[in-house]
Amino acid sequence: MKKRLLFQFFACAMVVTGLSGFNQQDSVQENTTTPNVIFILTDDMGYGDLECYGGFPYHTPNINKLANEGMRFTNFYVSQAVCSASRSSFLTGCYPNRIGISGALSPFAEIALNPEEETIAELLKEQGYKTGMVGKWHLGSNTPFLPLDHGFDEYLGLPVSHDYWPVNYDGKPADTSTTRGKWPVLKLIEGNERTKAITTLDDAGQLTTMYTEGAVSFIKKNKNNPFFLYLAHNLPH
Repeated sequence: MKKRLLFQFFACAMVVTGLSGFNQQDSVQENTTTPNVIFILTDDMGYGDLECYGGFPYHTPNINKLANEGMRFTNFYVSQAVCSASRSSFLTGCYPNRIGISGALSPFAEIALNPEEETIAELLKEQGYKTGMVGKWHLGSNTPFLPLDHGFDEYLGLPVSHDYWPVNYDGKPADTSTTRGKWPVLKLIEGNERTKAITTLDDAGQLTTMYTEGAVSFIKKNKNNPFFLYLAHNLPH
């Protein structure tokens, strides 16, 4: 079985965890030149939220196992500790200011990640990897600025944070005279097509399960060839 590596990067309220070289079955022959790569990003999870760093009352047995069997990095500096900027930096390896991305892009933003920028998905795809993304993109809400335009073979998720929607924190529709009330209806994207509408708190509460199932499906489908999976959970944001 391939060596498991757990990378945990903390900055402000953002946690990024990645798993490299992991395969679902011990019987799959190890290939050290093309390890599978899974990069997991969870918005607004704090350093102390995980049991392996002394957190409570939430139990995180799977992350604990990765931490025990892998490698942990406990000192990390992020390019910017905010949604769109940090994502652009991870995907391109560039400082976000250099490529014109800062802060968090709204659904009405007139800028996005330039398709001319080369992403890690595009680099790995050239090396024969299958590339998939599941979760929060937040680098452009429409084509040609969605994940499939930036080197990913598959995409399932939301174009922005799930709080960019016309719903108040109590679950009631927002007044259309307010900024929140003017946000467009939030819809899940599969590939490049908008599908299921996320209109209630219960809908939003299903995102983690939906993303996890999508990620597992991608892994199983590509277990016999090298793959890169970018899993960006909307929650606990």
